Amino acid sequence: MKVASSGPPLSAVPPGKVRQPRTVGGMRLGQDSSREARRLAAAILEVLAGLRTPTDAAQAVGLSLTRYYQVESRALAGLLQACEPRAKGRQPSAAAELAQLRQQQQRLQRDLARQQALVRLGQRSIGLAPPTPVPAKAKGSKKRRKPVSRALQVAGRLHVADPAVPETPVPGPDVSLQQPQ
Repeated sequence: MKVASSGPPLSAVPPGKVRQPRTVGGMRLGQDSSREARRLAAAILEVLAGLRTPTDAAQAVGLSLTRYYQVESRALAGLLQACEPRAKGRQPSAAAELAQLRQQQQRLQRDLARQQALVRLGQRSIGLAPPTPVPAKAKGSKKRRKPVSRALQVAGRLHVADPAVPETPVPGPDVSLQQPQ
């Protein structure tokens, strides 16, 4: 008489892959955390369980009572965030989105080159001369604007406001250096 097993047969586990036993309660919880973080977490849990008072816990971990309450509220906020439901399925990563955008850019560039080639072919077939390109401005030849010194304008305004300061000629379109009479 055969008894049906409730789990998968041992042959179902791929060779070379060892199943890690899952421990309830987190036997490995905190192994990646610092000693200080583990002490602080234990103190907060003891306060929440009612084993210690917040004052005792703050003294045990070497914090002021105010700082203890700040850390406790941050820990509770982290707990609440960890309890939020997670989205199902694979989540898009920044790297995957970047790769997708690059592929889209390459596709659009190919489409542009194809359209340009079709336009050139159409122009040649009907005998139109290709348009002459607009000459680009030489590199570094920007339109020069008249320099405006904001510091001199502000100084001019200050001179107008303070009659004790002697007048100095300050150029500026909107600043009048004449004192009121």
